[in-house]
Amino acid sequence: MTFKTADLSDANEGSLQIVLPGLLNFGGRKRFHGEIVTIRSLDDNSRVREQIRTAGDGRVLVIDNDASMRCAMLGDMMAAALIENGWSGAVINGCIRDSVDISGMDIGVKALSTNPLRSVKEDRGEVNVELSFLGAIFRPGEYLYSDEDGILLSATALELG
Repeated sequence: MTFKTADLSDANEGSLQIVLPGLLNFGGRKRFHGEIVTIRSLDDNSRVREQIRTAGDGRVLVIDNDASMRCAMLGDMMAAALIENGWSGAVINGCIRDSVDISGMDIGVKALSTNPLRSVKEDRGEVNVELSFLGAIFRPGEYLYSDEDGILLSATALELG
């Protein structure tokens, strides 16, 4: 992928949302983009486990764990499933684990931090709901563009080249 968020921001000024800084790069793929699929769940990754097993078709999974630092919402086995099923990446308002392993995988992963504790599995959470964190609104079906400089959100797919 050859896009840069800085160039996309300049070319589409006024029509994009800029996600505030705070998320760190953990995946081996630093640039990724795709249509947004959302999950809201507090310290329970049951819905995440379900979604990563579906066909990703280049989409990006956005997980809102309400900035909780209590547990990880994604680990190396789940990141491997994202790759296997064709997802472009994951953006997590919370933590991941197995960060060294994930750093060597061809998947985009951004999160607030790491925590070795796994989440609970109590079948909680909502899929494809509007999320709001880091000054942006993540809407299912809209588009996310991420690189080393940050994350942009667009209501429509952007021309990349």
